Amino acid sequence: MKIGIDTFACNGGKSGVGVYLTQILKRIPPSGASFELFGWGFDRFAFSEAAPNMEFIPQCFINGRTANALWHIFSYPQFAKKRNYSACFFPAAHKQLPVSSPCPCIGTVHDIASYWGARETREHLGAVIRLSLPRAVRRLDRIIAVSNWVKQELIEFAGIKESYIEVIPDGIDTSVFFQRPRNDQSVVLIQPFSFRRPYILYVSRIDHPVKNHVKLIEAFAVFKERTRYPHRLVLAGSNNHGAEKVLQAAYSSKYRGDIFFTGHFPVKNLPELYAGADIVVIPSMYEGFGLGILEAMASGVPVACAHTASLPEAAGNAALYFDPRNVEEIAERMVTLTTNHDVYRECRRLGLERARLFSWDTCVQRTLEIIQEVADK
Repeated sequence: MKIGIDTFACNGGKSGVGVYLTQILKRIPPSGASFELFGWGFDRFAFSEAAPNMEFIPQCFINGRTANALWHIFSYPQFAKKRNYSACFFPAAHKQLPVSSPCPCIGTVHDIASYWGARETREHLGAVIRLSLPRAVRRLDRIIAVSNWVKQELIEFAGIKESYIEVIPDGIDTSVFFQRPRNDQSVVLIQPFSFRRPYILYVSRIDHPVKNHVKLIEAFAVFKERTRYPHRLVLAGSNNHGAEKVLQAAYSSKYRGDIFFTGHFPVKNLPELYAGADIVVIPSMYEGFGLGILEAMASGVPVACAHTASLPEAAGNAALYFDPRNVEEIAERMVTLTTNHDVYRECRRLGLERARLFSWDTCVQRTLEIIQEVADK
């Protein structure tokens, strides 16, 4: 038995989907079914640390979304047949899928942001993918949704039968993200960065308006006016669609000197970045799961987040919620967490408890069981 794993659209392990695939690869047992990876040639070594003994088959040598979509439509069926796969697993099924396959397919859908909201707010996948993806999702033999929110959207939007979808939440690695002792140092050094404490943190790609950075920047100004606290706002993530509007909002802010953009931030250094924050604020208009909530909570950092999409599924009763469209409400939650010590301590306590409910071991075990079930048919 041989299982193919598609690494296309996993961003070389540098995005949330990349983290998801990395965690799966780390936990695939050395015995049993044979797994191999296929994807962009430049991703050959992206997952070698997580799966040092797993073969990688480079494919689709013309870069770009359209070329890759066409490869999945026209070349993938022959490739999968030639490799004699018993099944194929697509960890980024919401971004890239074949229209047909000679073997059974399992896919994980992390969100359907490319079809959410008005045209100008959608994640842009390109015309070919946008036209082919809904039909391709319906042809999967099994679908894994990372939240009940995503499952419901698949049923309502894509017309997927409920019995084909299983919800398997992402996990958190508490050996990496954990509460670190606070020292008296005023600066957090994470090469090549230097962060002056105290700071408020939001980790997300800079994508306007979906990730809602502009409202957070406006709320930060209100927070500074009300508290006169020395906090900085750290926005960690690479520039994406509409980033220029976020940068302009920061430049226009009275407190632009206290707003810091890191650009792409190394995944391996995220635990230190979270641990150094006073609070984490997640104002996103849409999330399929909200892994950043668990990363913050496991680090012992209180969270304020939007009451939208799947975020309440991740945060439970351990966060302070706000309407992401309401700047005053966002600012008020920030003020509460930084001025009310009882609320701060309670959110931290509840967050640590909440994070322990999510495990990558549990997630990966059930995912591998589903892949095995489909391959055995």
